[in-house]
Amino acid sequence: MLGFSLRSLWNRRFVAGLTVLAISLSVALILGVERLRDGARDSFANSASGIDLIVAPRGNSVQILMATVFGVGGTGTGMTWESFEWLEGRPEVAWAVPIQMGDNHRGYPVIGTDASYFEHFRHSGGQPLSLAAGSSFTGDEADAAVIGAEVAARFGYAPGAVIVNAHGSGEVSFDLHDDAPFTISGVLAPTGTAVDRMVFVTLEGFDTLHAQEDAPLADPLDPATMPADGHGEDDAHDDHDAHDDHEEHGDHEGTGAGHGHEPDRINAVYVGLIDRTSVLGLQRAVNERPSDALSAVLPAVALAELWGITGTAERAMRLMAWAVALAGMIGMVVMLSATLDTRRREFAILRSVGATPARIFALIVTEAAVLTAAGLVLGVALLTVATFVTDPILSARFGLRLGWNVFGARELTTLFVIFCAGLFASLIPAVRVYRMTLADGLSVRL
Repeated sequence: MLGFSLRSLWNRRFVAGLTVLAISLSVALILGVERLRDGARDSFANSASGIDLIVAPRGNSVQILMATVFGVGGTGTGMTWESFEWLEGRPEVAWAVPIQMGDNHRGYPVIGTDASYFEHFRHSGGQPLSLAAGSSFTGDEADAAVIGAEVAARFGYAPGAVIVNAHGSGEVSFDLHDDAPFTISGVLAPTGTAVDRMVFVTLEGFDTLHAQEDAPLADPLDPATMPADGHGEDDAHDDHDAHDDHEEHGDHEGTGAGHGHEPDRINAVYVGLIDRTSVLGLQRAVNERPSDALSAVLPAVALAELWGITGTAERAMRLMAWAVALAGMIGMVVMLSATLDTRRREFAILRSVGATPARIFALIVTEAAVLTAAGLVLGVALLTVATFVTDPILSARFGLRLGWNVFGARELTTLFVIFCAGLFASLIPAVRVYRMTLADGLSVRL
């Protein structure tokens, strides 16, 4: 029966080929949409791996997550360094990493932070950041910068190269900071996350640059700026001593001593906890802090909210993929039904040589099974080729990894459902053939 079905389909190979192609495209689309969705979820989850809490100025949790982890958007006016020290000094906190934002380098976000970022940040299920070349910056290198793998690959940067950043986020640059260049000290190894598309600079370099922009010009006619009775130098000396005393005092008090430079304001803080069961208590303490309007965001909860927002688009894509599969099934039914009239003599001859109606019924179902199975195999092959071609591009550009496990449990279930749908669709033309009579096939209709 199978061999006879294959020879019959070969005689109608053009129409059969189009049917197989339609089914294969639907299979590749359905599996591809699922792969993209899983890749996007894994990429987002991996980018926030190891962060128990994100503290930022009061705002929407999804906005804070996108700005601090993925470098998209901003977090508002910022939070004070005193709030950072208060947060870092909490007994529940194991580590805290300050984050500054607001600049870009040729469209890539620039992040101001310190060496603790590279020590505590984790990605892809707990993997630490590693350097492909050079070294991370220390507190003594105000003009040092560490760049992600994608930035280095796109512009051909290497340790020792000098870069200039610009004010503004994304592709928009309001002011080029060409008077304060940075020297690349290290290049991070690829992570497949948003880190690959970031440029990291020191807190001192980031803060000093913006302090120069915001500093007002001195008025030469202002008596406060003019030395009087030769005491100007002494006053300046006294101010310098007072500043030294303040720095010495800061070295011995507070928990921010290990961060070197202490900016006035930062944009966010990554927080790691000693015991994750205390996260809700710390979140409540942050949200209720009276001196600074702050929000404490749980990355996992924010990701769930993000997927809730994009859920409509996901469902639309999935519905579109299954609609294409339905179109392929309908095309197969149309192809088999359209050829019934031209094959009536063929069926009549089979009946005359002893083929029962049930056997002819099975012939139609077998042809449909062959078409559906061929569409499934070709669809999986198309998806494999598409994955091989697009996976490096998606990984480099968007941090999405499709993976190669085509035959997972869910994929096998999807393929089985499509195959059963093809068999069910074949029942329509098969029932029509079953009802044909021998006399109807032997009489020629003009």
